Amino acid sequence: MADLQLSSQATRVEDYLNDKLQTAADLGSLDILLENVQAQQALLKQQLLEAEKDLTENTAAYEAHTTALLQQARAFKKQQADIDRRLLIVTRSETSDDAVEIFDADIRSLQQLDTATGYIELLSEVEDISAEARRNFKSSPQAALQPYLRLQKLAIALKEAQPAAEDAAPHLVDHVEKTAQHLWKQMKDTFASDFEKILNRMKWPGKDITLAGSLEQEWTWGVEKLLDLQAPELDAQSDHVKPSEEQLVLLPLEVMVKPLDLRFQYHFSGDRPTNKLDKPEYFLSHIIGLLNSYDEFFSTYLQPILRKRFKSSNLSMTSIFIDSTSALITALLPMLRRKVFSFVPQIAKQPQLLSHFIHELMSFDVSLRDEWGYDGGCGTDGWKGLTWEVLVKKDWFGRWLEVENNFALSRYQTIIDTPESFEIDYESVEPSATKPTNAAIRVNDLLETITDRYRPLPSFSQKLRFLIDIQIAIFDLFHGRLVTSLDEYLRDTSSLVRTVQGVSASATRGGSKQRPSTEGLAGIERLTRVYGSAEYLEKKMRDWSDDVFFLELWEELQDRARDSTNQGQRKSLAGNMTVEHVADKTSAAVGNEEGGGALFDETAGAYRRLRIRTEGILTDTFVQQIRDSLRAYGKMNPWSALASPASGGDEISLAISAELDAPIELLQSYLAFLANALAQAPLRRIARQVVLAMQAFLWDKVLMQYTFSDTGAKQFGRDVRGLWEVVNRFLGVGQGEMGMRKLGEGLVLLELKGGEDGNEREGLRLEDVEKMLFRDNESGREVLEEMGLEVLSESEARSVLERRIDLSS
Repeated sequence: MADLQLSSQATRVEDYLNDKLQTAADLGSLDILLENVQAQQALLKQQLLEAEKDLTENTAAYEAHTTALLQQARAFKKQQADIDRRLLIVTRSETSDDAVEIFDADIRSLQQLDTATGYIELLSEVEDISAEARRNFKSSPQAALQPYLRLQKLAIALKEAQPAAEDAAPHLVDHVEKTAQHLWKQMKDTFASDFEKILNRMKWPGKDITLAGSLEQEWTWGVEKLLDLQAPELDAQSDHVKPSEEQLVLLPLEVMVKPLDLRFQYHFSGDRPTNKLDKPEYFLSHIIGLLNSYDEFFSTYLQPILRKRFKSSNLSMTSIFIDSTSALITALLPMLRRKVFSFVPQIAKQPQLLSHFIHELMSFDVSLRDEWGYDGGCGTDGWKGLTWEVLVKKDWFGRWLEVENNFALSRYQTIIDTPESFEIDYESVEPSATKPTNAAIRVNDLLETITDRYRPLPSFSQKLRFLIDIQIAIFDLFHGRLVTSLDEYLRDTSSLVRTVQGVSASATRGGSKQRPSTEGLAGIERLTRVYGSAEYLEKKMRDWSDDVFFLELWEELQDRARDSTNQGQRKSLAGNMTVEHVADKTSAAVGNEEGGGALFDETAGAYRRLRIRTEGILTDTFVQQIRDSLRAYGKMNPWSALASPASGGDEISLAISAELDAPIELLQSYLAFLANALAQAPLRRIARQVVLAMQAFLWDKVLMQYTFSDTGAKQFGRDVRGLWEVVNRFLGVGQGEMGMRKLGEGLVLLELKGGEDGNEREGLRLEDVEKMLFRDNESGREVLEEMGLEVLSESEARSVLERRIDLSS
């Protein structure tokens, strides 16, 4: 083994020397190498000494710790044996295990005894406090408040401490609560009885209420005693009442409202004439009447007391405690709430009565909020109202929505079925606007009425359900009706239908009911009805999207949709409506982080597409009919044979060609109707296409088809200008010429004079223009620019001149 170690060390030394002394030059650094080796050897020896020292110290510490543990173990065994011996003696047991069980049982008994003693002491304290309060009832009611307040605080403390004690002693807590409640009822009855005596002396709630002399002070003391009695309950109130919670009524007002409650029940129960199912406004207006009658009294006498009591408390910003008017409304609501909750089941199966009642109840809620400034103590959250309690807490919203939906659909169907519904209404909009049909106006009025129905609702989900299930649904129905009307028009105007109708005309003449005409002006009017209805409702939806009500609804919808999307959940936004469903009905921008969009994007977009499609069909129809009417004019060919008139050829003396009478009459009648039915923008868009179509026809079928003498050119120019006059009459001066600039410039060339006449009257002779045009393109462009012709190309100008019979050769 030693030999192996020596051999290994020799090998490592050899490797080390070979590494450090590779060349003869390395022998010069041998001294430095030896010094480094010796320094490393000294460092290693030092480290070895330190390691041996640490080992010695750790070994000593380990031995000391082991000795201490052994000593502690012996001491513990000795103590355990002593405890077992004592337990055996105390419990008279034979084994230590039996002794432990007996000892634990004794300890538990002592703990139960201690708990029972505490219970008895607490019950004794409760009984003493209750007895003290009862002793002071008659002699000094005010003195009875202090023990009651102590008892109430004790009951509250026990109830708050019970969860931490794992709901221990439920019977004790219940006993203390019932004792406090019983004592509170006794004190309340006593204080209320004393206060009622003061009210009787005041002649409350009569018309001649008096608070003269000491009576006012007595009334104030009575109010303050009842508020003192209610102090624990008020102290437990949060400074912000939740909208879903029922508001706490102040005790003095609860007592003062009792006679008003009796009067309310007398008038609005049983078979009294004032208690009618179809007149809910009777009992609702009665409450408003009570407010008008007694608000001034409470503002004068109660308001200072409330301000003094609550101005420094956590309820100083809660209106139903600090404001006398809000406190009075809160006291009156319970009697109305009982009436409302019993009233709804009686009318639930009578749709008209239910709809009328909900409408009246919403108006009542709005009156309390807006006119009386009532927020139910909810601060910025606002009071949800009795309508919310009926529709949500009592779950009548589904039935009411069904009733309103049925009513809306019924009224919509009545609008559609009315014979004059799809007649154009020229009176309801500005003269310069596109005229809608009666149906479009009435549908819009219906939807605005529906908006007024649900606008006061405080619930977002209810508003959204109304919007989608009723409003947008009716928009979709009417859109479908307009699309069907347009599709029927297209079917009626198809060549196949016209052919079938022509073949069977003799069989159907005088027989079955005919469809609305699609020919001539009747067809144009039919299309205009669809166009006007679509544009009118599209604009109304755009206006609604900017209404504050719909803007707020859109913002809340976006917030909820984004929240649902960010959480990665497919939560419903209203009822069973998911984000995808709502987006499909309202706007694709729902839930979009980039913003934009509006509630009626999808519906308004559908109406916009229908409007654009209808305008296209209307334009095509107009163009086709004007082209058909020009065919006879395109087939006539007197242009080269016309002789100069006796008057000298003045164009003014020329009459418009007889073949153009029908196109002009059609153009004039169509434009007259459209100018009255459409706004300027769509009128000009349609007319522009018609004018371009006439230009194309006259250029291709007349100007480029025939040759013209000088007189023929004048006649053609007179005919074209006759068309311009009609266009200008309805679209404005110069619109005809602007629409046919190419044809107009062609007429300038076509009507050029030759010989001496051309030189004198035009400045350029026909022959001169011909030479320059046909020389080359550059000279052709120069002459065209000199004549002010900007639209015609050189080749088109040459083609026009070639139409002159005197130049055609």
